[in-house]
Amino acid sequence: MSAKYPSTRVTESRDVFARVGRWLGDESGGRTRPIILAVVLTLAAIGLVLVASASSVESVANGLNPYDLPLKQGMWTVGGVLIMFGLARLRSRHIRKLAWPLLLAAIVALGLVFTPLGMTVNGNRNWLSFGGLTVQPSEFAKLALIVWAAAVLSRKQAFLREWKHAVVPVVLPAGALVVGLVALGRDLGTAMIIMMILAAAMFYGGVRMKVFGVAGAFCTVAVLVLAATSGNRVGRISSWLGMGSADDAQGVGYQALNGQYALASGGWFGVGLGQSRQKWNWIPEAHNDFIFTILGEELGLAGTLLVLGLFTVLAIAVFKVIARTQDTFARIVSSSVITWIIGQAIVNIAMVSGLLPVIGVPLPFISYGGSAMVSSLAGIGMILGVTRAEAAAVPRTRPKKPGLVAL
Repeated sequence: MSAKYPSTRVTESRDVFARVGRWLGDESGGRTRPIILAVVLTLAAIGLVLVASASSVESVANGLNPYDLPLKQGMWTVGGVLIMFGLARLRSRHIRKLAWPLLLAAIVALGLVFTPLGMTVNGNRNWLSFGGLTVQPSEFAKLALIVWAAAVLSRKQAFLREWKHAVVPVVLPAGALVVGLVALGRDLGTAMIIMMILAAAMFYGGVRMKVFGVAGAFCTVAVLVLAATSGNRVGRISSWLGMGSADDAQGVGYQALNGQYALASGGWFGVGLGQSRQKWNWIPEAHNDFIFTILGEELGLAGTLLVLGLFTVLAIAVFKVIARTQDTFARIVSSSVITWIIGQAIVNIAMVSGLLPVIGVPLPFISYGGSAMVSSLAGIGMILGVTRAEAAAVPRTRPKKPGLVAL
């Protein structure tokens, strides 16, 4: 009698996965789409815990509630999860119709940054503030550009061998306009991520590799010019290359150096959750771009490998879903979104560990920031939505009357 219980529990577990999969539009009974959902929610939960730990000291020092930032992040996360579920219930053809409205809204919002509604944070003018609410339009511009580029490229498949059709209008004027507006706000990190997104959409859309050579050279020159025209950026690059002055540890290299101290002091299993020493004003804005260092210090190598493993599982699961998708638009959207999320995670982790200079991009699902959290969750919702299998229409046939034989 007891032998029936394990098999019953396994069956119930499979039924749960199957029900979640069917709710997400997967009629095959597979577990891939529920795994995507589980991994994203786990990363978001880890992010909430780390934001609460990393921000508490600075909040108290500034006379604020120590739970102020995690509560705000929690509200944004709940809102983002609801948006993700809503987008996951849409079909590919519905999301395609959002392409032009999303792009136009993103361009207008990026332009409003330079009006009195705009706000400068840490030298970057890339925020909108109204009614006590602050929003970063460049985060939503990433997703808008992906959907719009996918809609254009999927319709121009027969013409993409010609460089003019490959470049116009995805790169010129739309892509250049979005990147230019973000760069004018002095946010080089986000501008580089948007360039990466454009390259991913064109690559998955089937653009010939010759175009990437010219575009890559142009983007490299643009990034070098943007970096060279800012003293702060030049200082960060010099510090990263080891060319800083003797007092660089107290200057532009201060944040990066102390971030590496935090990672180094974590050991195998960390100093304990909430026990970070570097968050005591040694790492400025520890809950934002450098939150991975707090993760490494408090949870050690085991914690960092856990997060890296979750991002790896997310990438594998998404590409497994993409492999079963035949719709070109869906494949471009899904591939571009996961390239954006995983690529940005790699850039952030390389940045805080000293493999890249500090360019200021958040760690998806982990770093504090409502706009980044909502846009990332919306991107996952887009993936789940566009990869839903369209139900094949079954022709209705009138049953023959019994006893009659066709002649």
